[in-house]
Amino acid sequence: MSVNNFERCFQLLLKDEGGFVNDPKDKGGATNLGITIGTLSGWVRYPATVEMVKALTPDDVRPIYKKNYWDCIKGDQLPIGVDYCVFDCAVNSGVMRAGKFSQLSVGVSVDGFIGTITLKQINAMHPDDFVRAFTQERIEYLHRLDTFDRFGRGWLNRISRVRIKSLEMIDESSLTG
Repeated sequence: MSVNNFERCFQLLLKDEGGFVNDPKDKGGATNLGITIGTLSGWVRYPATVEMVKALTPDDVRPIYKKNYWDCIKGDQLPIGVDYCVFDCAVNSGVMRAGKFSQLSVGVSVDGFIGTITLKQINAMHPDDFVRAFTQERIEYLHRLDTFDRFGRGWLNRISRVRIKSLEMIDESSLTG
């Protein structure tokens, strides 16, 4: 299990999320460190401003990532490496989508919620096999999006980096675990 692996996964995630962007063709709107203006508004419980998004720091976004993503995918109950793979997807494509990809990868009923049955099947599967299956589900989904032509190359590069790092983390944990 990946007990206390959140911080490592969070730091890796921030490398891909980068700084402030406000691309008019990105449905998320103003975004900084991967946190959209909508996510920030939900977190602070009032309409956030672009200036608030620009001012975000890693310390500001850490609790958002922990509560809204990591805890929702049950990151502490996933194998090391699998946790990062699913966490990155939850941030990039949504918690429910990460749950669906997890369920499709292990062959259980798909409702988007990582619960007891899904966790049991994930933990029964070899982590390498899960990461490969999950990555394939993610890639197939992204190819179907109408924004793939604009953002697809970046998404696929990110997924490749996440897959490689996830598999490295699995190898490291098998040597120490």
